[in-house]
Formats: sequence, C-alpha cells, structure tokens
Amino acid sequence: MLDKSDVGNRYDEVWRISEPYMRARKNDVHIPLSYAYARKLLSHYPDADEDIVSLAIILHDIGWYSIDMKDIIEKGFGANMMKSDVRFLHESEGVRMSREVLEQADWPEPVIVAVGEIIDGHDTRPYPRSLNDRVVRDADKLWRYTTTGVAVACDWFKMTPRQYASRLTTQLAVLETEAGRLMAEEALNKTRAALMLDLI
Repeated sequence: MLDKSDVGNRYDEVWRISEPYMRARKNDVHIPLSYAYARKLLSHYPDADEDIVSLAIILHDIGWYSIDMKDIIEKGFGANMMKSDVRFLHESEGVRMSREVLEQADWPEPVIVAVGEIIDGHDTRPYPRSLNDRVVRDADKLWRYTTTGVAVACDWFKMTPRQYASRLTTQLAVLETEAGRLMAEEALNKTRAALMLDLI
C-alpha cells in the first residue's frame, strides 16, 4: 500500500504515470494550474477529502488522450460542445484510464471509485454529486481565468483574448463555490490588466 504520510510526495507517482496522457489539449498546462486551484480551494473547504479532490483534478481530463486533436477542437468546442460525443467519450475514457493509473500507483479501491465518480460527467453532468465534486469542478474551471488560461483557450473558441475574457465574466455564475467565484474574479482582473484588455 502506498505510504501517503508524506504530503509533499504522495501524489508524485500518479503525476509520473499519467504524464504521457497530459500531452493532449494542453492538459500539461491546464492540469497543473487546476491542481494549484484545487489545493487553494481545499483550504477553504476542510470537509472535502484531500486525496479524492487532488487525485480527481490530476486525472479528470486524461481521457482526452484517447481522442484525435482535430476532433477535440472541431467537436469539443462550440455551441453544443457539452453535448458532443467527444465530451462524453473523454469522461468515460478518463474513468477507465484513472483506474489504471491509480491501481498502478497502489491506491485503494474506495479512492479509485470515488475519483471515477467525479470524473464521470465532470463536464456534462448538470449538478455536482458531493462537496468533493464541487471543489474539483471549480478547480477545473478556474485556470481559464488566468492569463495563461485566456491565452490558451481563446484560440479554442476562435476568440480574441478580450472576447474570451468577456465570455468568462458571464460564466462566473456557474462556479460551484463562493471561494471559487472570488478566486475567478481576482484572476480575471489580473488577466485583464496583464493583457491590457481595456485597450486591445
């Protein structure tokens, strides 16, 4: 059984095993930034399970690895993106792949199941199933509000950084937690200043 007493290193093996799967859809940028937000959110919501939240955010999008990048961009973004086949496929593949990663890293079955339940439908399910789910869903979205997130995602949506930042303003209401909304507003204000979105 994995010794999880060392907080600083207990997820390292999961990062190492899943690293090749993070080369799709800029997840090698998105997931570390979202992980940092998950860790911040955990400090606001001590009743959330640290291991389940941390592992779920690391693994939630590795299912994109199974999908062709052209399909990701053409079918995974746009007007009906949350109903596209690739959205559902990346979730089901993420559940399957997360089990393989966590078994290889010797995590126990209850953790594997709980992580899979969050990954299953994390984009397409209209409501969270638990506090852990709420924290992961917010961490997944919060990276978008950063300068890096705007710079990356605006191209996916065929928008300028200013247009994408305006879109994000309208999406603040979909965040699940009060702490998440405050973090998003703070990050977006910094992004607007850094990218001079009042001018360009």
